[in-house]
Amino acid sequence: MNKKSDKGGSGLESAKQIYFKNGYILTMNESNQVYENGGLLVQDDKILAAGKVDPALIRPDAEVIDLNGRYLLPGFVNTHVHTSQQISRGVGDDVDFMTWLHKRMWPFESNMTEEDSYVSTLMCCLELIRSGVTSFAEPGGQFVSGMVRAVSEAGLRGKLAKSVMDCGEGLPTIWQKTMQEELDQQVDDLKKFHNTADGRVQIWFGLRTIFNNTDDLIVRTKELADQYRVGVHMHVAEAKSEIEYTKEVYGEPTVTHLHRLGVLDKNLLAVHTVWLTNEEVDLFKKYDVKVSHNPASAMRVLGFAKIPQMLDKKICVSIGTDGASSSNRMDMVDEMWLTSLIHKGWRLDSTVVPSEDILCMATKNGARALLDDQVYGSLEPGKKADLIVINPHGPSMMPVNDRIAALVTAMHSTNIESTMCDGKWLMKDRKVLTLDEDAIVKEAQERSEAIYRRAGITLPNRFPVTRC
Repeated sequence: MNKKSDKGGSGLESAKQIYFKNGYILTMNESNQVYENGGLLVQDDKILAAGKVDPALIRPDAEVIDLNGRYLLPGFVNTHVHTSQQISRGVGDDVDFMTWLHKRMWPFESNMTEEDSYVSTLMCCLELIRSGVTSFAEPGGQFVSGMVRAVSEAGLRGKLAKSVMDCGEGLPTIWQKTMQEELDQQVDDLKKFHNTADGRVQIWFGLRTIFNNTDDLIVRTKELADQYRVGVHMHVAEAKSEIEYTKEVYGEPTVTHLHRLGVLDKNLLAVHTVWLTNEEVDLFKKYDVKVSHNPASAMRVLGFAKIPQMLDKKICVSIGTDGASSSNRMDMVDEMWLTSLIHKGWRLDSTVVPSEDILCMATKNGARALLDDQVYGSLEPGKKADLIVINPHGPSMMPVNDRIAALVTAMHSTNIESTMCDGKWLMKDRKVLTLDEDAIVKEAQERSEAIYRRAGITLPNRFPVTRC
């Protein structure tokens, strides 16, 4: 079945010059400049001008879009999303972390095929597009080739990695690989797929967790990432049980051990980072380690990351949604809203992690975390035309008084009207143009049910059911 959409006809065609006028333009540049009644000029895949646009730059045949006061922002950057877990939504509700991992997720994921991964990633891309995401980082499925196909068709940007494990108890037989096998597969994926789809698809190295990665694998992975000038995506200090494990095995907590191995660096994307000591936070600052904060996933079972402290120290903190089996919502708008609440609550301080910081986390910090802040993440001349149009009109967001805070504390993803990546519309007026949404949703449901049967997963009967 062809998953590309025939709707709109212009989904992945070359964009002509597009002039946005009369908008509330949040550039997210170095000074976070905002333009009221401002404009933005896009030519092909890049931004030609932002804010005050010289009329001489606008061609007579340019498409003119009157925003009528709508917001124009850089596209959101989701720095941690398991696309291959999208069709496992609901598999991990109301269980402890180790049960979730060993009895739910591993059986499900290990029974997936490449085609399952492809459809799951398409399904995830639909939700990302609808919630204003234009770029994301995938921490690792088993079929990078399937993910590449899906992201290429969807029109998004993706940093894709394999889920890499060379040790650990209880690993499904199909996942039991040597260090060299895992490294060779990643290098092969990189040579085949890196910088494909007009550069939108890139390949990173992945490390699942310190539970399942030997020291040799961690060190060799860092060496290869440096050699190929890409990043390393790793779950770090995720759960209390992880720290207990590393202290027992290595005599020190996770980040301290990674420091001893020499892998803390600017190209390490450390995800969750809930269980850090104050000294380890300082190590992140010293080595410019990038952080992906996943508030919904963390709140379920992991704990509270020291995000206010990290932001105070100018550590690059971004936002991710995690996988659909962790939080059930791959919606960056929800994650921003939750980020605005949980740290105020556990710190008993309503001033920490303000809305302006959260917008930075979701845009330019995300681009920096993915080593792409010179490419996208802000609306500036020369950068890629990755942007979203937000319509605040409606009972859920209006009236708008604090125009910045409203984007974080009141906005819903339904307020996101249009999404553009690389100068091409992925969604316009709430209609996804690049994918056949109905066909994907139908096939995703069918494949999910088939995997449950193959994996032998049993979910609880929460209420009595009578079939009619």
